[in-house]
Amino acid sequence: MEKTKNILKLIRVKHYLKNVLVFLPLFFSGNVFSGKLFIVLIAFCVFCVFSSAIYILNDLCDYEKDKLHPKKKNRPIASGAISKKEAVIVLTVCLLTGTALSFAAPIPPLCILYPLTYFVLNLAYSLKLKHIPIVDIALLSSGFFIRVLYGGAVIGVTVSSWLYLTVSSIAFFMVLGKRKKELERHSDGETRAVLKEYTPDFLDKFMNTCMTLAIVFYSLWVRDLENNIMIWTVPLVIIIAMKYSLDIHKPESDGDPIDVIVGDAVLMTMLAAYAIITAAVLYLPKL
Repeated sequence: MEKTKNILKLIRVKHYLKNVLVFLPLFFSGNVFSGKLFIVLIAFCVFCVFSSAIYILNDLCDYEKDKLHPKKKNRPIASGAISKKEAVIVLTVCLLTGTALSFAAPIPPLCILYPLTYFVLNLAYSLKLKHIPIVDIALLSSGFFIRVLYGGAVIGVTVSSWLYLTVSSIAFFMVLGKRKKELERHSDGETRAVLKEYTPDFLDKFMNTCMTLAIVFYSLWVRDLENNIMIWTVPLVIIIAMKYSLDIHKPESDGDPIDVIVGDAVLMTMLAAYAIITAAVLYLPKL
């Protein structure tokens, strides 16, 4: 039982929440009830196991430094709860499962290039590129919009330019916020060498820029939609952005996007309200 618990911790099930981005093209295209939901559910599962493989790979590369981190030292590999050999086995199973599932399901064969690209980029990140400033932020952010592009590709829907720009800006904002909190806690770069290259002013400036761009892009996007009622969701999006930003700046926050969202019931309620309102606006007229 304890071993199973540690394996679930190793593959970071909680972080599967990021893979909900795969559903965005289906949701905003108004095709949830078109019979394509099953395909996207399979795509979600494919990306989950590929992302788990990356989390394991990153932990294998960083386990020595993770031992020095106040929070990461409790990760299965760093703590010794899972051996490196066991971790490699789980990683291999994840990759094989994701590949097999992708080809066995009714997903266009070439779509596997998206999770494979995600894996290769993160492999490069884990092995070398995480030490290069700006490049590390760009690579981490890329995972967010790769998910969105993958979600569109599996159902043959072209992702809106506005959706792509909105998600990209939010991704940069979140990653910059994570780096800022890491810098506050480990300014000497003991656990992440690239932190020595950043300053709080630099990170704050571009966090503000990216969040502003995200709100502007979202506003322009919903303004272009046929259903002009969506424009009324902009204030709620601004409030959500403010709440997330407030949470990031709390002393106890480590800046991890999933921990920030899951750890705040009010923020979760706001996101749920946004999802319900948007679903009502997009789908009630079709019933």
